[in-house]
Amino acid sequence: MTAPVADDHIIALAGGVGGAKLADGLAHLLGDRLTVIVNTGDDFEHLGFHISPDLDTVTYTLGGVANSQQGWGLEGETWGFMEQLARLGGPAWFKLGDRDLATHAYRTNRLREGATLTEVTVELGAALGVTSRLLPMSDDPVRTVIHSGGRSIAFQEYFVRLACGVPVDRIEFAGAAAARLNPAIGALPRPAAVIICPSNPYLSIDPILAVPGARSWLKGLGVPIIVVSPIVGGAAIKGPAAKIMQELKAPVSALGVAAHYRGLADGIVIDNCDEALAAEIAALGMAVRVESTVMRSKADRIELAGACLAFARALLQTPAFDHPPASTK
Repeated sequence: MTAPVADDHIIALAGGVGGAKLADGLAHLLGDRLTVIVNTGDDFEHLGFHISPDLDTVTYTLGGVANSQQGWGLEGETWGFMEQLARLGGPAWFKLGDRDLATHAYRTNRLREGATLTEVTVELGAALGVTSRLLPMSDDPVRTVIHSGGRSIAFQEYFVRLACGVPVDRIEFAGAAAARLNPAIGALPRPAAVIICPSNPYLSIDPILAVPGARSWLKGLGVPIIVVSPIVGGAAIKGPAAKIMQELKAPVSALGVAAHYRGLADGIVIDNCDEALAAEIAALGMAVRVESTVMRSKADRIELAGACLAFARALLQTPAFDHPPASTK
């Protein structure tokens, strides 16, 4: 297992279960030298609660309390609230566990008191023992909207209620143009690298990049930006990434992922089974590292995180990055 470079501060972009898993591996190696910027395009208001699914998944995972089977929600959850809600004829399509409700109630109450989403995220992470810094991409509302067959569908309606069962014609990030990149991001120390976790490129990472200034900030850092492909062997490990890529006429492969991030990412980590694509990806001007990217265990998360850090260290030695990595001291 590869150890992190001493004194490196790493920034990761993440959302969803796959992103949370790699963020967890990075957190194990880096602790408070890791900042995870999390997608909030999935956020919505439901039953009077402000719900932040990706923030919760990353927080629960790094806090060691996530449901180990499904990857989201809390371990040992009970469902009395949902059972009673369904009995009353309420909207029971979006499942809220009894203990998970406390998170949403706490967040909603604090926001009504005037706290920012960033402040609430820090509070929740601290309560669960998370030592890495978790930041929402923006404190302003950005909402992912799916356009399908002339319909505009709110993201959670598409993802949960419709189970991704309609074709995607276009994806919109409503509110993004007026949103401001989280001010805390600009105050971060210059990292040694940025790692884009194996999250859905279209649903978890693109909302972050849609916030004005996000892309220019990332490129302006002047450090390696590495993406880990969420597509392995032509399929998504979890979620609708492959289906969306097909519907948007993108190659459903690690090559398609690389093309999506062309101009932003300097390197990509692909799975061993996709090694044959390495030359084509390199032709896009992107460095390639081949690793086992399927994370079935905690050890897998840490191993992949270490490989990403080693990849970043190698890229830092290339002529394109002839400056020393920034220190967090």
